[in-house]
Amino acid sequence: MPTCTLTRRITFAAAHRYRRPEWSDEQNYATFGACAWPNFHGHSYTCDVTVAGEIDPLTGFVVDLGVLDEVLRREVRERFDHRNINMDIPEFSEGKLTPSGENVAKFIFEHVQHALGSRVRVASVRISEDETLSVTYAAE
Repeated sequence: MPTCTLTRRITFAAAHRYRRPEWSDEQNYATFGACAWPNFHGHSYTCDVTVAGEIDPLTGFVVDLGVLDEVLRREVRERFDHRNINMDIPEFSEGKLTPSGENVAKFIFEHVQHALGSRVRVASVRISEDETLSVTYAAE
């Protein structure tokens, strides 16, 4: 059955650093380079969330944009904007998830899908740290 996709972009600014606590400083620097520096660094992130589903014959929509925007505000902007990902988001705290673009995209994908429930399925989440680097986490 054919499906339609819709992509909504949201932005947020956040700081992070890569560090595995079980590794020495030397191993962290060798693996993560400048991203392991102790004083963190920040990005102006762009997050594209693509949802997929059938077009509702009454509304002509794949998803109610008001619902999607509220979910993105709560699950992305309020959680990440002007935050230190390592310090402010428990799932990324010391010894847990490394706040890589890959892990942030997967985290957002899972949280947005959970919040949307069965209304529509999340097809992908694309996170861009800048104009030269992005990662996409997609449904299989």
